[in-house]
Amino acid sequence: MNLLQPDSHGDVPINTVVLFSSDLKFREAGRGCVAFEAFAHNDVTLVFRENVGSQHYHYKRDNSPHYTVILGSHRNKRLKIEVDGKTVVDVAGVGLCCSSEFKSYWISICDGLISIGKGRYPFQNLVFQWLDSNPNCSVRYVGLSSWDKHVGYRNVNVLPITHNHISLWKHVESGELEGEEEGEDELNGECMDYEKWGLGNFLENWELSDMVFIFDTEERHVPAHKAILVASGNFPFSLSEDVVELPAVTYPVLHAFLQYIYTGQTKIPESQLGPLRALGLHFEVMSLVKQCEQNIERFKLNKKLFDSGKSVELSYPSTRTHYCATFPLGLPVNIQKLRQLLITGKYSDVNIYIEGHGLVAQAHKVILSLWSVPFAKMFTNGMSETMSSEVSLRDVSPEAFKAMLEFMYSGELDMEATVVAGALLLQLLFLADQFGVTLLHQECCKTLLECLSEGWSSPSGRGSYNEFFYYAQDSVCSILPVVASIPSCKLIEETCERKVAMHFDYCTTASIDFVLLDETTFSNIIQHPDLTVTSEEKVINAILMWGMKAKDLYGWEVVDELIINSFPEHLFGERLQSVHDLLPFVRFPLLPYALLKKLEKSSISRHIHNFDSLVKEAISYVENGARLENDQNIRFQHRRSSYKELQYICDGDSNGVLYFAGTSYGEHQWVNPVLSKRITVTASSPPSRYTDPKVLVSRTYQGTSFTGPRMEDGHNCAWWAVDLGQEHQVLSLFIL
Repeated sequence: MNLLQPDSHGDVPINTVVLFSSDLKFREAGRGCVAFEAFAHNDVTLVFRENVGSQHYHYKRDNSPHYTVILGSHRNKRLKIEVDGKTVVDVAGVGLCCSSEFKSYWISICDGLISIGKGRYPFQNLVFQWLDSNPNCSVRYVGLSSWDKHVGYRNVNVLPITHNHISLWKHVESGELEGEEEGEDELNGECMDYEKWGLGNFLENWELSDMVFIFDTEERHVPAHKAILVASGNFPFSLSEDVVELPAVTYPVLHAFLQYIYTGQTKIPESQLGPLRALGLHFEVMSLVKQCEQNIERFKLNKKLFDSGKSVELSYPSTRTHYCATFPLGLPVNIQKLRQLLITGKYSDVNIYIEGHGLVAQAHKVILSLWSVPFAKMFTNGMSETMSSEVSLRDVSPEAFKAMLEFMYSGELDMEATVVAGALLLQLLFLADQFGVTLLHQECCKTLLECLSEGWSSPSGRGSYNEFFYYAQDSVCSILPVVASIPSCKLIEETCERKVAMHFDYCTTASIDFVLLDETTFSNIIQHPDLTVTSEEKVINAILMWGMKAKDLYGWEVVDELIINSFPEHLFGERLQSVHDLLPFVRFPLLPYALLKKLEKSSISRHIHNFDSLVKEAISYVENGARLENDQNIRFQHRRSSYKELQYICDGDSNGVLYFAGTSYGEHQWVNPVLSKRITVTASSPPSRYTDPKVLVSRTYQGTSFTGPRMEDGHNCAWWAVDLGQEHQVLSLFIL
């Protein structure tokens, strides 16, 4: 979608405004990435501000703090970066624009580090970086503009910057790009180039065709595909009919007609506009008819153009945005008709069976091949499916497969239907990786990352997104084995490991799922620098349960009893060596002295020499008053605690629970929590000027705030009730 529209001459006026949208916003101030496609002669300009710009905003007149990045400045010769209107970078030949086609770019900002790159995948193909010595960590809103020429933007997406983002984002896509500056031309291995691969590859191609046009007096043949044509207009095929005769149509007209349907654009001499319009009208491809009529009228009004005999370019006027311009978006194809073909199976040429579930779909080979390299090879390289109309699959979820087909026929992931059952999104991710449906894989990754990147507290107002959010948070240990098996999901794997580490107590006491993690993953969590626990005893318990592949949750005391009548080799099996390797990461010296003495006398110490040595070392450390030479070792240093101590000291201080609620639990400066609806305050007596809840929780004590008595269970009492909300699972009652 072109976000800046040209004037009647086709150019954006010189006095250009910047388009801001509240949707184009970093999740975290000072940190975010915008990925987009742009078409311009020069001056692709992005502005990053602390607040959203007004309708008449112009960055040259902006006095507030902001960054400006200009690609293709000075007639597409230079790259410029401005800070608050002052040029700080002006380099030649970097990140230039393209006026012949849309090109993909990305710009990220992370604590003042501005990175600029080319290509569809963020944080790859870096072309320039600049670090602001005095960074503005408050910029959040993204604006799009141009200076003196028309510029088109489409597929604009704002993405979060996650932990170790620059190295990890390289693994998000199925198949990595070549590490060249112009790296959006080829994909590694056997993955197709989705910038160039599309329905146009099947234009007039006998591969997978199921009908033919016979045209002009010589009865020449051109192949096509029924599903594509039926979704584009009104082609009255019967189920058995596979020939359409057009004796009065010439090849240039038929070629332009099919090219428009298959690619969304075509070029034809002005003299052929009339016959092309007639053909479009015959088959009711109305967008093509309208394009022809507009150009015919334009030539009539401009005799000079009419006499020139020049070719005319026709393009389908798509206004939809998407992560990537791909089938069926950007084409004169009716998505509802496509979906109906999938539902009814009309004109299908392949029946798909899943073992144990029978027939699950009647699909069309050409559409499956558009999206999936494995399907394309299956149908074209001489395999049994090439000649057969049946495909049999095993170990595939039928619900996930149907969701993948829905994506293939619409180009969109139905989040409402997909995330209601949280496990379905994981199955869909696995399926997209298996069949090489790159864009679906990225949409699933993006959704997972959004859920995992949220705080551990609940989001609000997102419908069934909330349901999957809770599934992702509560099932992060069950998500990990799935994503760990997919090499291209390294980013999600790292994010899950960090999530488990930061909420280690919860993840190892709420569910036994963590014992299913493989050795590498569990070891990464135990060694994670962000590991947060209330006690090192929880780490010991988790290691012992994981080592035993426990079926129930319990502590080291149970293991101590079990090991009396057994041997470590029997209890831990093949994980015994891993337990030996993991125990040194427990910070035994931080345990209470009394607990250390109990561990010293335990059966675990008698049977596991490594455990005994670590316990004795910790006891020695404590008894020597924490003055050993190696007290700088990380094993002798406290970890982060998963608890935050909120201790009231005096009225108006910044230490108590209500102050913390007023900062949205540490997110911003204090705001009265009643006004921000973080808490609810009620009183025993009816509302009055003496029972104003916002006055009660203000930082200035007022003696006029008091409640009157009421009778409850035969007793006369007065009280205030402060509800901190389900989100924090606390209900505090203050009896006055």
